[in-house]
Amino acid sequence: MSALALSVLLSFVSAVAYAGGAIVQERVAVSSPGGQYAPLRRPGWWAAVALNGLGALLHVVALAYGPLSLVQPLGALTIVFALPMAALFVGRRAGATAWRGALMATIGLAGLLSLVASSDAQSLDGVQRAVAVSATTAAVGALMAAARAAHRHPAVRGILLAVASGVAFGMSSVFTKDVAVGWTDGLSVTDVPSLAVIGVFATAGLLLSQASYRGAGLAAPLATLTVVNPMVAAAVGITMFGETFRYGSTGTALALSCGVVAAGGLILLTTERSAREQRRPTELTRNVRVPAPAPVPAAVGTAPEAGGPPVAVVEPDPPLTLVAYAPFHGGPYVPLPLQDRHRTRVTS
Repeated sequence: MSALALSVLLSFVSAVAYAGGAIVQERVAVSSPGGQYAPLRRPGWWAAVALNGLGALLHVVALAYGPLSLVQPLGALTIVFALPMAALFVGRRAGATAWRGALMATIGLAGLLSLVASSDAQSLDGVQRAVAVSATTAAVGALMAAARAAHRHPAVRGILLAVASGVAFGMSSVFTKDVAVGWTDGLSVTDVPSLAVIGVFATAGLLLSQASYRGAGLAAPLATLTVVNPMVAAAVGITMFGETFRYGSTGTALALSCGVVAAGGLILLTTERSAREQRRPTELTRNVRVPAPAPVPAAVGTAPEAGGPPVAVVEPDPPLTLVAYAPFHGGPYVPLPLQDRHRTRVTS
């Protein structure tokens, strides 16, 4: 097997491992109470961590055997593999809108990454590292605050947390590249701060991705994370490492078009999930059956005889009036009977 074929095979297996890890994370998030960021006592969560680690390792090995312009776009296939795997293993089927959004996000990201041209190996200086850490911390903090404010909209909350996770993972990749450039002469004490930053950002990205799946489904957070992660790394590479787009101004225009396509796919995934959440309360109230009131005879008693004493005649109760019900904390109100306070029960 040639080095190029091995690189492609490793990239496919890496995407499958990432997709499997995302599916397990989403299942753990759904079944974990309280929206935990790190359910350390759940074996499934550790299985997801292992799958994500395997995917990252295979991706690095694929980069060693194949060119960056081929391996990076193939990494965008994670979302394409995740949808059929979720339908096969956990019975979670995606609709046509989700498929269109996933394909648009994958095609746009693959095209964008294929247009980024690598440059000579460079490293960040002290000022650039401080600016990158500060900007990333501020961005992740702002996204987490926005997600907390949008807690009533799980789809929006999941997208915001997925963006924060992608930013953290992307900057972790940037610092990994920065440290790898300086490893030609061996590890030194000056690399320890960068290694600490890599560990903090990678851990934050993992925890945020876990939280993004709670209530937001699988497709939208995973597609957002898959798109934002390399886009952040590519943006930093262009601004700080001197990387450019291929084919000059034409390549730049094509890259912008690919970015628009990827963003459109993410919008489709988000709107599809939001529409599903809005339909759920209607379906719940539609499935509630209210029993019809039992028929009541027109009158009970005996009419008074001519010249005799009056006999009590009981009039029937008026029909029950049902209160309209609406969703409340995921369920409907229970219909309550209302009766007329001014009805006359006994006549003479």
